[in-house]
Amino acid sequence: MDAVTRKTDLRDASPLWASTPLISVITSKSCALASYDVIIVGGGISGALTAEALADGKRSILVIDRRKPVTGSTMASTAMIQHEIDTPLGDLSRMIGEEAAARAWRRSAASVKALGKRVRALGISCGYQPKQTLYLAGEGGGPRKLSAEFRARQAAGLEVTYLNGASVEEAYSIHRKAGLLSDTSASCNPAQLAAGLLREARQRNVEIVEGVEVTDVAEIGDRVALSTSSGTLLEAGHVIFCTGYEFLKSVANKSHSIASTWAIATPPSTELPEWLTDTLVWEAADPYLYFRKTRDGRLLAGGEDENDPEAYHSEAKMKSKPKRIIKKLSDLMGIKLPEPEFVWSAGFGVTPTGLPYIDRVPGMNRAFAVMGFGGNGITFSQIASEIIRAEVEGKPDPDSDLFKFPS
Repeated sequence: MDAVTRKTDLRDASPLWASTPLISVITSKSCALASYDVIIVGGGISGALTAEALADGKRSILVIDRRKPVTGSTMASTAMIQHEIDTPLGDLSRMIGEEAAARAWRRSAASVKALGKRVRALGISCGYQPKQTLYLAGEGGGPRKLSAEFRARQAAGLEVTYLNGASVEEAYSIHRKAGLLSDTSASCNPAQLAAGLLREARQRNVEIVEGVEVTDVAEIGDRVALSTSSGTLLEAGHVIFCTGYEFLKSVANKSHSIASTWAIATPPSTELPEWLTDTLVWEAADPYLYFRKTRDGRLLAGGEDENDPEAYHSEAKMKSKPKRIIKKLSDLMGIKLPEPEFVWSAGFGVTPTGLPYIDRVPGMNRAFAVMGFGGNGITFSQIASEIIRAEVEGKPDPDSDLFKFPS
């Protein structure tokens, strides 16, 4: 029987995080019960954040994944935890209205702060570091557009500094005509973060089972029933599909698609500008280049995105795309970079506005789906965990209207 979610390989090659410690989670091979208060489908960062948020020691919670937890698309993340949404605030205002766009950006900034507090409170060892973000003028926007974006962010109550070309050159030795500098971003090891959250949830009696594939879902009264490929029937008061880019088929539509991206990591202790220690960088371009420095001195970068759900499987592009990323980085910073030690590719969800979908599955009251996280995966996953918890507890989140499925 077919799975109810889109089934695909979420990444190709071996990302940097696969070789790091503290990314394993103790799991079971079969479910202990047939009925739970909550079942979470997906053991990546979204499922992990949601499980930990709901784990009060009273609810019976099950996390299931068709593969080992943490080893899906979370492993491919570059973990640039930005409060900036892929869609500039000015552009988003024209799409959904000024007030709604400002709320979305403010919620994104608040979620990064909340995630930082959460990591510290739980003592999760994942290299979490607060960062600044430098947004550079590029082919998709020059000084005029960045100046308008600066004013829009200020009007929305967001902290941001406008830098002219001379200031960018002086502070960063980068030749771009303008830039926006902001705080409230961060970086981490995403695999360690997801694993740490799952381990914390497990200590609060959350059950984690690998190798379970859902083949059908139905809502019957106040329960949701799940059929699995092994013939097992599970049921729960609430079911949350945190399946990332393997999106739920029942909500697949033209407004949500899969694109391809590529990423590289240089060897540790690469000679890099000192300012990069505290700064994430991306640019006003489509596709845009994005990069940061890791704690062990690697340059971690990505880009060369294509609106093709299969392109990241291409062996030829796995060779050519990293070379183009390295050349762009070398040209931008004026330094010679070594050959990358790690190269990988992955698919990621795309929506017209750049905002994710965090909503009830159409036609159901007790099943939720979170999907379409774009370049802000971890930030939006934090928001999803907050909204889903509020919904399960019967206290609707004031910003949930921003993340509804299109009608």
